[in-house]
Formats: sequence, C-alpha cells, structure tokens
Amino acid sequence: MRSLITVTLTALSLCACADNAATLAPQSNDTVTATTLTDGLHHPWSLAFLPGNEWLITERRGTLRRLVEGSLQEDPVSGVPEVVAKGQGGLFDVMPHPDFADNQRLYLSYAKPCGGDGGTTAVGYGTYQDGALKDFRDVYVAEKACTNTAKHFGGRILFDNDGYLFVTVGDRGERERAQNTADPAGSVLRLHDDGRIPDDNPLAGESGKAAAIWSWGHRNPQGLALHPDTGKPWLNEHGPRGGDEINAVAAGINYGWPEITYGREYYGPGIGDTKQEGLAQPLLHWTPSIAPSGMAFVTSDRYPDWQGDTVHGALKLTHLNKVAFDGRKPLSEVRLLEDRGDRIRDVRQGPDGYLYLLTDSSNGALLRLETAL
Repeated sequence: MRSLITVTLTALSLCACADNAATLAPQSNDTVTATTLTDGLHHPWSLAFLPGNEWLITERRGTLRRLVEGSLQEDPVSGVPEVVAKGQGGLFDVMPHPDFADNQRLYLSYAKPCGGDGGTTAVGYGTYQDGALKDFRDVYVAEKACTNTAKHFGGRILFDNDGYLFVTVGDRGERERAQNTADPAGSVLRLHDDGRIPDDNPLAGESGKAAAIWSWGHRNPQGLALHPDTGKPWLNEHGPRGGDEINAVAAGINYGWPEITYGREYYGPGIGDTKQEGLAQPLLHWTPSIAPSGMAFVTSDRYPDWQGDTVHGALKLTHLNKVAFDGRKPLSEVRLLEDRGDRIRDVRQGPDGYLYLLTDSSNGALLRLETAL
C-alpha cells in the first residue's frame, strides 16, 4: 500500500538543561510530506540498509523482514535467535558490521531467554546472505541483568568510527541497579566487535566491576547515534513520568538515574533530586514525557535547514521530534507528523539521504520523510 500524506509541524517550547533548565520560545511552523512505502509490519523495531538495495526490518515478535528493491518479502530471514517476545521484550536492533561488504556480519540485539521464564539483553552476529542468517553467536549476554520483568531492556546497538560496538541496557525496571557498576543493567556498554572488552574501558581491571560498562545511571536508552562532528555517541532515554533525556555519552560518567531525574513517580511524587554534584545533567529533558525511541543526526542535503539537528521517534506523544543544537546547547524543538498519531519507534537516515521511520503497531509501516520546505 502506498499513500502520500502532507502534514504540518508544530513547534513547541522545550525544557533544556545543562547547568540550569531553560524554556525556549516556539519556532514558526513548517510543512513536510511523508510517504508510506510498506505496511503490514508487526511492531517493527529497527531498520538497516544493506548493499544491493536490500533493507532489513526487525519485528519485536522475533522476525527479521526483508525489503528487496522496495518490495516486502513474504518469508522472514532464517537463522534468527530465539527471543523472549513478551512485554517490551523481543527482537530489537539490527546493524551490519562496518566491513559488512567483506565479512557479511549482521548484528542483532534481542531479549534472550534466561533463568526459566526470564529474559535479558543480548547481542550477537551471524553471516548474512540472501535471506539467511547462518552460524549466529552471541558476543555479549547481560547475564546479571536477567530478570522476570519484561521491561526496560534498552537494546540499541551502534558501531563508532573506530569499530567499537556500543550496546544500551535498561535498568530492567529495578531502578537501583543503574547505580551498581557490578551490574550492566542501566548502562551503556562498549565492546570489540567479537565481544572482547577493551582494555581502556573506564572500569576495566577494577575488581568486582562490570568491565564492559562505558557509562551508567541510565533508565532505558532506546535511541543511539554518532555525532557527525565528534564521532561520539549520543542517546535518548525514557524517564518515568517526564524526565526523558538526551545525553552525550562519555566514558566513566554517571548520568544519575535514579538519584537525579526531572521525572516523577507515576503516582505523583518526585524521585530523588534534579541535580547532585558528580552526576551528569542531560543536554535536554522532555517533561512531560514523549517516550523517545530511535535517534539520528541529520547530515543530508535533502534537508538543508536541518544540518546537525537530531531527530527522535516519540511513542507516547506520537510524533517525530526534531531538536537543533549549537554544540551541546539545545536551541529549538519542532514536533513533526503529529496529525498522523503514529507511535514512531525508529528513525534512520538512509543512503539516499532521506529519513525513514518505523511506526509501532500491529500493522506497522515504513515511512519516508520527503521534504522540509
């Protein structure tokens, strides 16, 4: 099914925080068009672009779908590992190795069965060719993060320009774990592509610590992207009732959850403080919550006025969120595609420069953002 939809962007004020939270004045409205390339996807989670005009889309239930020359294939990819497909668990991110053209390695993150009825965040790879994933093996399993709770898995993966693999792991709904550096829950991990732990990780060599941890104090990071200038990872993560965040991820930094947050308990009271010495402030927080998922930096000439801006899916407030930055300082926020009412799970900039979005539903769709006028 293919349709063309013209929508209006609504610019809203945002609350940004470096040392102090600030409110910015709304911007003027703008207009874009979005095209539905395919639908019939079952809660799609992530999108990857392969050579030969083949795209892969994960579905949370544990299937990996192929889009070949723009056509959605009926048969899913074979050789995908078993996943815990309950609650927020399932098949998460998909990403080709930086040298995929030579080694055909395709990486997946997923909720791996553990401890009977439990699940935990894992990442691994297999050799991919022509709709088949062969010899899949895990390179990292967050064994200490195994729990029967079916939420806050994190699950985003990313390669940086030096070939290191970053993995996000949520706090698993047990918030105190995010401050325990012996436990990978509530952290960003940094690994070699085969799962070995780099010697220069901040906790490497420290007795009793989870040496794969790069940063901690995270709640549930579901967006991860490389800054186009610095080559360093930035992420977005879910707060509770408010307090969603954008953070620039750095080695050995504690981002504070749950000791500090701009969010509140779902039943009303505050949680901890908003600031503490030694705990990093977010670059920006969304309060009330938008429930961010998926993140990309815009570098394409398709959107000349958006160079360097970040774009984020929004699940709760059902839009595509665009934030402009001057360095690390947020300047403006614009909310796109609000009229559609779609839960946007992922956003990627494609090899053709267009932005592509996945909508999270039992009849999910792949959308292309055509223009920014």
